[in-house]
Order: sequence, then C-alpha cells, then structure tokens
Amino acid sequence: MNFGSINNVYFIGVGGIGMSAIARYFVANGKQVAGYDKTPTEITNALEDLGVQIHFEDNIEKVPSAFLNPEDTLVVYTPAIPKGHSEFNYFNTKQFNVLKRSAILGEITKQTVCLAVAGTHGKTTTTSILGHLLKVCNAPVTAFLGGIGENYNSNLIINGTEVTVVEADEFDRSFLTLSPDLACITSMDADHLDIYGNAEELVKTFKDFTECIKPNGKLFVRNGLPLKGITYGIEDDSDYSAQNITIENGSYVFDLKTPSGIYKDLKFSLPGRHNLSNATIAMAMALDYGCSVKELSKGLESYKGVKRRFTYQIKTDDFVFIDDYAHHPEEIKAVYQAVREMYPNKKVLAIFQPHLFTRTKDFVDEFAESLSKFDELLLLDIYPARELPIEGVTSKWLFDKINNPNKKLIQKSHIIDEIKKSDAQIVLTIGAGDIGAEVKHIKEALYV
Repeated sequence: MNFGSINNVYFIGVGGIGMSAIARYFVANGKQVAGYDKTPTEITNALEDLGVQIHFEDNIEKVPSAFLNPEDTLVVYTPAIPKGHSEFNYFNTKQFNVLKRSAILGEITKQTVCLAVAGTHGKTTTTSILGHLLKVCNAPVTAFLGGIGENYNSNLIINGTEVTVVEADEFDRSFLTLSPDLACITSMDADHLDIYGNAEELVKTFKDFTECIKPNGKLFVRNGLPLKGITYGIEDDSDYSAQNITIENGSYVFDLKTPSGIYKDLKFSLPGRHNLSNATIAMAMALDYGCSVKELSKGLESYKGVKRRFTYQIKTDDFVFIDDYAHHPEEIKAVYQAVREMYPNKKVLAIFQPHLFTRTKDFVDEFAESLSKFDELLLLDIYPARELPIEGVTSKWLFDKINNPNKKLIQKSHIIDEIKKSDAQIVLTIGAGDIGAEVKHIKEALYV
C-alpha cells in the first residue's frame, strides 16, 4: 500500500497500546490523525497533546469532516472493537479502505529490515530492549512497542525508517501479516485459547509464523522450544547464553557467550531471570544486525524498562511497592522468582486481578498454584475486558483452589486498607485489567 496518497488516518480504538503506537507513527510522518476510543486515558491524553483529535462516543457525527472522504482517508481498527460498532460499520459500507492494526503493521514493515519478537510472554520487554539497543547504536530504526518505554515515555521509538522492530502478536493470528528478516520466539505457553481452541493449534500457528520469515532471514528461539533455529538461554549450551551471573547493587552482571566469542561484564538492571533472558535475545538480534558490542553494552546498562513490567513505585530500605502487568500463570511465576531473588528474606503481599473469564477458566489450577507461593494474597474480581461472564467462572472459584492460609477475596476499593493492615515489606500489584489505574492511589496512600 502507498501511504503517500493518504492524508488522513482514522483509528477505531486509538487508545489501545498497539494502536496508539501506529497513530504516533503517522503523526510523525505528517498525516492528520483522529480517532475514537471508549474512555479517556493517559495514552489518549498524550495523543491529544500531539494534535490527534479524539472523541469517546461511538457516533459518526463526532468524526471530523476531513476524515469522511474515502479517497484520502485510511481507517485502522482494533480486533477488540465489537461487531455492532456503528462507526466501524459506517466506514465498512462507504468504500473506505478499512484495515486491521496488524495489516497496517505488515504494510509499514514490508519495505524495511524487520526485526520481530514473538512469544506468549516477554514480547513487550524484549521489543523495548531491542528498540533501545538499536537506537543507542544509532541504527535507522522505528520500534513499535506494546508498552510505554521508561527511557522514552512512549510506545514508539523513531531514529529512522530503514529498520523496524515490532511485536509479533499471536492474538487473533496477527503476526502472520509480518515478513521479518530476523525473528525470535520467546515462549509458546498455552494462552488465548478462546481464539485457538487448544494448545496444539497455538503451537501450529507459531510454526506458521516461522514460515513468514524472509527467505534469507533468521529465526532465534529460546532453548527448549520445539523449533529449529539459533538458540538462546541462561547458563546453558545455547548459541547465545548469559553466563557467570551475579547481582551487584540490584543489577545483573553477566557474560554473554556468542558464536563469535564471549563478551564480559555486561550490566542489566531489570530484576528476574525472565528479563535477563529477554535481554539475552535482544543482544543476540542486535549483534546479528551488526551493532558493536561497545555501544550495545552502553545501551543495555542504560535501559530502564517498560511501565507496568516490574515497575518500582516505592523503593526504600524498609518498604517496596512493585507493579506488574503479569496476567498468565507463567508470568506470575516469573514475577515471584524475581521478587524472591532480589528480596530473599522479606514478606511479600501480592494483589492480583484476574484478566478475562476464558483465561481464568482455562488456567484456573495453574493460577491457583502460582498464587499460592506468595506470603499473603489479596484476590480481586475478574476483569472482563471484551468478554461476557461465564457461569461458574468467578474469583471465588479460583480463590477456593488457592492453597494459601493468608488469602483474602476483596473489592478493589478495599486494596489500600488491606495493605495497611499487613506487615509485608514487599507489596505487588499484578494484572492486565484496570488494577493499573489503582497504582497511583496506592502509591499516594503509602508513600510516607
């Protein structure tokens, strides 16, 4: 597609993390951008500061008149939009060019050297690290992130247009629109079973994604996955492996073993072995692209993380409050491992909000197992997102399966009171729903 002939881009669901990155991209490329979203958020506020016109009522009369000409308007939509959305149906019936977010990303990256990060966990952090590394190395890169990078306070990094870094999203098979030069797969744990039906179909689709790699491209895979490619791992015999790991002043110091040699004393400050794994594959892809180790070392040490990915909200000698987006049992286990590694003798209180009825139903026993590990647990109601309730699938059902004597089922409005009753030195908020909106209030109430 030739974006040059298009003056206006209209987004249905502009406040989504993936959608807003593309909106920022078109603003940066001189297009007029407008959109609809359900509710105002920090993301929509930031877009409006860039000049994006946004309204929050599904009403075609609210769409600016300049965006009602099908000849020079592109319409981008998120798959989360319901079928009955009146604006979506209007554009579809009026000869507009209406494309899903993933198709737009495929078009943007088609004429670039594309580095794609796939996997059921770790995509956002790995993409963010890789985009930052390439930026520090002054590569001509545009990176689309699935979260707000702390180094840039944005989900878009722009330093040129010849190279793109993207999340290859498995949700609704979006990543099959991409044609990467370099791709990695971080994990293939069962998820999105409302889309795939079973774990086998999910794995099959990841294998289909590997067929999208360009003929002379390369695939990197985490060691142990049932795929052939260049391997990476931690303290193992992978092609790229983090070795001799120590913790100094809250940061990892490690050596990186590669096919061309060992690079010593790299520093990385994001806690958790899962994040060290993400850093390892980002380094591997950046090295393969051609970046120098000297510059990459600087980039790795200066990387600050992604908002809501093990984000420290309060960090004192006596009390720590961390917020994390984890919404799958494997992600919760990774958060637990990171906390235990960094604070081995401290009492940990976790506050978890389950995300989606289907995910809770599909992994209820795994959720119960992972949540049982914490010293104390506060469990909130399920955040429905795009779903309707499923009979019998409730937080009480999950709660009864959790083997933890210090557990409590609470309403969101009681979080602060319950934290104040606890003597835990480490507090975690965990989940992908609207628990993130509570973080500011919790921080204000506890920061004394």
